[in-house]
Amino acid sequence: MKLLEQIITQQGKHLGNGILKVDSFMNHQIDPNLMVEIGAEFSRAFFDSGVTRILTAETSGIAPALAAGMSLRVPVVFARKKKPVTMQDPLTESAPSHTKGGMVDLSVSSEYLLSGDRIVIIDDFLASAQTIVALAKLVKQTGAELVGIGAVIEKIYSGGRALLEPFNVPIHSLARIEGFEGEKILLASATSPR
Repeated sequence: MKLLEQIITQQGKHLGNGILKVDSFMNHQIDPNLMVEIGAEFSRAFFDSGVTRILTAETSGIAPALAAGMSLRVPVVFARKKKPVTMQDPLTESAPSHTKGGMVDLSVSSEYLLSGDRIVIIDDFLASAQTIVALAKLVKQTGAELVGIGAVIEKIYSGGRALLEPFNVPIHSLARIEGFEGEKILLASATSPR
């Protein structure tokens, strides 16, 4: 997605250790115009999947998932990192967080993921894929069907895609990063396999 790639190269910052800071447009401050375009792109990618619900993790996955849900006209469910007292029949999976520096529990109420659902997982990053794997396990717990995975930014160098291939669903990344040269962000060519 050319617009996203341009914004990443203009505003993204490499903080070292493979960490890409994108909070000027996606993780802290959100560019609503960009999110509309992201939602439309995910809608094109997953329109024919019969998706009935989108699943993401709080907090950074909510904006792109909501944009996709609005475009696809389906509900969006986000896994909570801290279970509220109002959550009934929670399903929980754990995942390591590179940016949080430890394990994070992801919980979803079983009343919002149903066995007949066709789920697309949308997240801000596909890096180690641990969060997405945990979300896919939540989908499996409910008996719903996972029909696709979307990531706004994929860090190819982290190798997470390989962990997702056993789910045998389409994986769609909007921008793919090969690595860094100092502060320069190296985007994968448009002809690279997705």
